[in-house]
Amino acid sequence: MLLLIFGGLMAQQKPAYILYNSKGKKVSYQKMIKQLVENDVVLFGEYHNNAIAHWLQLSVTKDCQTKKNLVLGAEMFEQDNQTALNSYLSGNLTAKGLDSSARLWKNYPTDYAPLVNFAKEQKIAFAATNIPRKYASIVAKGGFQALDTLSPKEKSWIAPLPIAYDANLPGYKNMIAMMGGHGGENLPKAQAIKDATMAHFILANSKPGALFIHYNGSYHSENYEGINWYLKNQSPNIKIATITTVSQKDINTLLAENKGKADFIICVDADMTNTY
Repeated sequence: MLLLIFGGLMAQQKPAYILYNSKGKKVSYQKMIKQLVENDVVLFGEYHNNAIAHWLQLSVTKDCQTKKNLVLGAEMFEQDNQTALNSYLSGNLTAKGLDSSARLWKNYPTDYAPLVNFAKEQKIAFAATNIPRKYASIVAKGGFQALDTLSPKEKSWIAPLPIAYDANLPGYKNMIAMMGGHGGENLPKAQAIKDATMAHFILANSKPGALFIHYNGSYHSENYEGINWYLKNQSPNIKIATITTVSQKDINTLLAENKGKADFIICVDADMTNTY
């Protein structure tokens, strides 16, 4: 009778998400954490407006921190804002001061401030890994060669030039297809300079024996491309684990199209409320 009652209660539950491995097999949160800390880098791909992904980012970070020293980094901070971020982490700048000194995303207070504040409390380094947005825009308009006109200081905020680039990577080819050809061949190059820059500053800020957890949009690391490709290109032996976020109407079985996107796949109910 107890088993019947327990089974009935379980049937009534409606989980907000289910974790899967790359093959589409359900996996426990504890097993994921155990495997994540065996790596050098974790690329945590999020939907920028998904509350479940943001909650899990903080949970994963806290639980990994109990098992291994950490370094954190994020797409949401551009490299020329590193000084302001460091000042906040060291206590020399208030939250209001950070807001006025750095180009914070509009959902920073709800979605990223908890990660930064955890780093501050635990004295964990936090790297601003992304290229300043205006330079990515330059590439979108004029290609990589447009970056040659930047000053040495400006070039210090991006990956060393020239960057490697494979236009045949499916993710970059799909960008052109999704845009119906608008933006031309420079559109994926703008994505690539972001990926290359994030990979560069992940490596530049990594510490021996520590786990680097990087938060980025899912498209920057899905299918083991993007940042992952640039990390492997620069450091072939680096051990990387990837997490991505997907959304489905029925989360009890991972759709074939979502399999293989990452080592761990957060499958979120499509009815989940967005943060913006």
